[in-house]
Amino acid sequence: MSPEVKYLAFTALLTASLWIPYIAAQVITNGLLTAQNYVDPTPRPVPFWGLRANRAHINAVEAFAPFAALVVLIQITGKNDSMTAFWAMSFFWLRLAHAIIFLAAVPFLRTLIFVLGYVCVVGLFYELMK
Repeated sequence: MSPEVKYLAFTALLTASLWIPYIAAQVITNGLLTAQNYVDPTPRPVPFWGLRANRAHINAVEAFAPFAALVVLIQITGKNDSMTAFWAMSFFWLRLAHAIIFLAAVPFLRTLIFVLGYVCVVGLFYELMK
């Protein structure tokens, strides 16, 4: 397995797991779901960290698609090299840091980490197109 595919898999698992803190906030704040919660879709109140957890999950899902597409295209075209491995690895670690910083409500650093993740996507695109 190439490093790019390995970090794609890690990023997929991270993205797929980021719902857990939001659900934990729901259960801690409101208890388990009842039958009525399935009828009435009105969101139940959660603390700010729970709302940030939900936004971190949504942000991760949105950022995952272009990353995944580029990694797959790089694999199909055989253009993987040390730079594409670097960009893929960096993207994963930056997304992990982004989720932690998002949950911790650290301003400015979260934006910087998000932008660096975008730079990784641009780096993958550049390596694909050259």
